[in-house]
Amino acid sequence: MVVFRLVFFLFFFKTTVTDSGAILKAWTLGLRFDMRLALILTVPLLLLTFIFRNNFFTKPAIRKPVFVYLFLVYLVLTFAYVFDLGHYAYLGLRMDPTITRFLAYGERADNARMLWQSYPVVRTMVGIGLFLFLISYQFIRSYYQLAKEPVVKLSNWKYSGWLFSVVVLFAAGIYASIAYFPLRWSQAMFTRDNGVTSLALNPVLYYVSNMSGKTDTYDIKKTRELYPVMARYLGVQQPDAEKLNFMRDIPGADRKKMNVILVMLESTGAAITSMYNNPMQPTPNMKRLADSGILFRNFYVPAVSTARTVYGVTTGLPDVSMTKTASRHPKMIDQRVVLDQFKGYEKYYLLGGNTNWANIRAVFTNNVDGVKIYEEGYYKAPKADVWGVSDFDLITEADEIFRDAGKRQQPFVAFLQLADNHPPYTITNGGGDFKKVTSKDIDKEQFKKSGFVSIEQLNAIRYEDYNVGHLIDLAKKGGYLDNTIFIMFGDHNCTLNPYHFMPTPEYELVSGSVHSTCFIYAPALIKPEVINYAVSLVDIYPTMAKLVGMPVKNYTLGRDMLDAAQTNRYAFASYAKNLQGYISMIGERYMYEINTKTQDAYLYDMLGDPLKNVSAQYPDTAKALDNLTRAFYESTRYLMFNNKK
Repeated sequence: MVVFRLVFFLFFFKTTVTDSGAILKAWTLGLRFDMRLALILTVPLLLLTFIFRNNFFTKPAIRKPVFVYLFLVYLVLTFAYVFDLGHYAYLGLRMDPTITRFLAYGERADNARMLWQSYPVVRTMVGIGLFLFLISYQFIRSYYQLAKEPVVKLSNWKYSGWLFSVVVLFAAGIYASIAYFPLRWSQAMFTRDNGVTSLALNPVLYYVSNMSGKTDTYDIKKTRELYPVMARYLGVQQPDAEKLNFMRDIPGADRKKMNVILVMLESTGAAITSMYNNPMQPTPNMKRLADSGILFRNFYVPAVSTARTVYGVTTGLPDVSMTKTASRHPKMIDQRVVLDQFKGYEKYYLLGGNTNWANIRAVFTNNVDGVKIYEEGYYKAPKADVWGVSDFDLITEADEIFRDAGKRQQPFVAFLQLADNHPPYTITNGGGDFKKVTSKDIDKEQFKKSGFVSIEQLNAIRYEDYNVGHLIDLAKKGGYLDNTIFIMFGDHNCTLNPYHFMPTPEYELVSGSVHSTCFIYAPALIKPEVINYAVSLVDIYPTMAKLVGMPVKNYTLGRDMLDAAQTNRYAFASYAKNLQGYISMIGERYMYEINTKTQDAYLYDMLGDPLKNVSAQYPDTAKALDNLTRAFYESTRYLMFNNKK
């Protein structure tokens, strides 16, 4: 355990904390957690020694079960620690029971391929095998050496004293505290820094402590109690707290029907793009389009998950399910959605891989009448990796579909989901004239400030940007550029090293994880503009309906992102901070968050000290945002089960 803790500290640990005392405290707590787990696992052996005394080392009937038990302990612990390190490298979080989502039926093969293509699986397995061999060899040698030792006879009184002392020592070690309460995992969260907390925790004990998760449900009483807050915020035209009516009419307009292409940019947070002054300036194509269109500087997604984002943008509801994503929950995929009401439009969903991933197929086919799904097996290009064909090939073949619709003068809405800005960061030879950069090509100091964790990650976002440019070039050549609205948005941010070039310390606040890129490009329809008020992923489809003039009924929690008359705007988000769950409302000035476990609440003023809780200074603001945060959360939980067609 100590070896793995050292590996974590040397190769995975990242923090903005400069206080060596905090690091030392994290190490001390971590070693106490390790001691607790070691003693718990040793209890069965202790019981055997109590029962068999001098025969513990000499009898084969005892020795063999002990060998098997210890080998299984080492095997399980080794794999648990390796998986935890991989999980932390992937998501920046310690492993918890939500990892079982990667074992979901129909998705195991894809996730296994992603693992194979992203990580050194063979070398890891060889390393684990060698490590277990050496541990087993050393244990067996030590065991036989102790068996040769002469027997030491103890009187009953001495044996009773020894037994009592050992029990007390084991109990004290497992209690692991001199305070009234035993050592608890929450003590590891003595700072606001995820890295320090992760260093202090024992991953196995943390995993077990989180296994008692709640089931997804809703609270009708709380929903009704907070409904007036939500109705006012959304502008419900006929509020009804008894029937819980959330419906609003979006009026249409008599104009030429334009196509809409929604481009979901994988792992494209705001901080890694040129529009937000990343020192590496990795996305010149996106910046060119955003400068010519509408850039939303404060666009937030409800959660850090691709599946949750696809669900959220389609249904207009944040995915607040607790363990499985809502797309995997049969009772949550039947929804009244805006896209289903686009009469006269063809609807496409284009993915380079397989739509059985996260049960995403059902989100579209169950809610959007007549949607055409294009996935692996349809494309002429070969698969690039676990995520299917490359983004370059996906866009190239999608262009053929869009051109065909143009020839038929058929308006369409297309959801184009990119995936290459994601491990294993595959860049294919079909990438045209795209060139990777190496460590020799970049300014090391600028790279360090940018937050990127590797050159591969930098090249992946550059490649995604290249493919965005490729899409626009094809649209121009295909003759549908001027008749199309492009809405491009990131599904969440990627895992980054600490960065501080953004206007607010969003890395420390963790709001950077849900702060994503979003811009609209439609040269024939809109003028360049920068919008600073907060908007949300769930606002995209209502905005799309307004842009094309499509009359729809909005049963969701989304609002028109371009309606400047709607003041006091906030975006709802949920995230893990310091390994604890939070729900929040994020605005242009204020950010309010609630710890879902302790119910502690915090108000941050972005124009003041953004890391200071100012709830006491602005009690009215804190109260209003507390009501809005809880109203958004309870309304979402209710609608996920009760917005059926």
